[in-house]
Amino acid sequence: MHVFLTLAFFATSTPAPKLDLPKIAVESCKRVSEKKRAAALEVARKMYAVEKKFDVPKELRGMSLAAACLESGFNPSAEGDKTKKGRPRAIGVLQLWPWWVKYYGTNRLDPVSSTNSWMKHIVKQLPSVRRRCKPRTKRRLWIQAWVHAIRYPKKSGRCREKPLHLKQLRKIKRALSASRISD
Repeated sequence: MHVFLTLAFFATSTPAPKLDLPKIAVESCKRVSEKKRAAALEVARKMYAVEKKFDVPKELRGMSLAAACLESGFNPSAEGDKTKKGRPRAIGVLQLWPWWVKYYGTNRLDPVSSTNSWMKHIVKQLPSVRRRCKPRTKRRLWIQAWVHAIRYPKKSGRCREKPLHLKQLRKIKRALSASRISD
């Protein structure tokens, strides 16, 4: 009886380890070097805080982190997609093009502003994707809106497509569940 009470005490008094999705996202990102992990983690935490404000389904939380990993390695000043003259079109942690500034007033070098605009754009796609694609689940609706938001529009739509970032998100989620087991 005494052993049972002791075990019951430890089971209830020891707090469960807090799982840190931004930390796991940075650690599982191959594009982040050891030297830049601290800075990347700070950017990832800011981005995740913005993402939490939107009603993202539980299984897709961290979608902006997966995109940031693949697009820039969490580098807020990354430059990509250059013009013929060598000037960058895509700038920032999510590699946003100049039209984001025009339509959303985005500061592309600020991870908070970029993530906020990126998430707003995905949420803006939800009603049209619901009408056009007729997804059966909330998760599928969000995946289709994600694709429609980040890819160039198609006449036929992108209802059967998945964003390339989804594979990275799955990798993050696997690392998250592995850390739950090991802790």
